[in-house]
Amino acid sequence: MTMATTTIRIDIATLPDDLDRSRPTVVAEAIEAALRESGIKADCSDLFLHIKIDLPTAQLAAASAVLVDLQLI
Repeated sequence: MTMATTTIRIDIATLPDDLDRSRPTVVAEAIEAALRESGIKADCSDLFLHIKIDLPTAQLAAASAVLVDLQLI
């Protein structure tokens, strides 16, 4: 049985002002930590112009709620 995976991409230029856009790796780590604290198994990384978040599709709604709380979407 395979698990469906969803990828969310967030443009670095659209990050809130309180996040340091010049350090996207640190931002990705902070997002990943926030998702994990909410019980979401995600892998976050920076890919030049955007933050990439891979997570199980079954956790998409919960992840979206966390990203809204973080003002990322």
